[in-house]
Amino acid sequence: MNKISKNIKVIAFDADDTLWVNETYFREAEHEFAKLLAKYETENKIDQELFRTEIKNLKCYGYGVKGFVLSMIECALELSNYQINQKTIEKILNIGKEMLEKPIELIDGIEEVLKELQGKFKLIVATKGDLLDQERKLEKSNLSKYFHHIEVMSDKKEKDYQKLVQHLDILPSELLMIGNSLKSDILPLITIGASAIHIPFHTTWIHEEVSEESSSKSDYQTLLNIKEVLSLL
Repeated sequence: MNKISKNIKVIAFDADDTLWVNETYFREAEHEFAKLLAKYETENKIDQELFRTEIKNLKCYGYGVKGFVLSMIECALELSNYQINQKTIEKILNIGKEMLEKPIELIDGIEEVLKELQGKFKLIVATKGDLLDQERKLEKSNLSKYFHHIEVMSDKKEKDYQKLVQHLDILPSELLMIGNSLKSDILPLITIGASAIHIPFHTTWIHEEVSEESSSKSDYQTLLNIKEVLSLL
């Protein structure tokens, strides 16, 4: 267990699965996609191929629903040996549109925490994904009033957080990150000398998982829910 720095000036919150539910919708979409392609492969094989396609395409599309939809279409073409019909392609596009139109389901207790911390610290959002989609979700969440700054990052690696710290004109030790992904929200922060609190979400994209060895060597705090943050600050 790490000790949260006493010098914290800025608290950064991840967005997806920290402020609101997100990954659950991707799992549901993957299941719907597998049903559409059931005559070509098993659901397990379809999941594996879709994941492979997503990872291959990250450098082109980045993170978010739009890149996910393009990867589904590419995967469907390949798995069907380019025999997939236009109606099925349309259904895949509709899966993506439905994801983008989902209502925002806030994580339990998040607004209570933001209200309590606002004024005591500078609060920001540090997230990755599609800029338009993340701005839309933030607006629909009615949480934007709590945040001083919104940073939608192309990725969340050490260099990305170092740029964020420079932009905020603070020392790494003055930043606390709160998020659900060890790979994206926690380990890079510890490496650059910031503090981090890990609040796991019940569903995690496999790309965001890290080895037990990697996580055990790092110094961070894990909590069961967001409301426990108030007892630490």
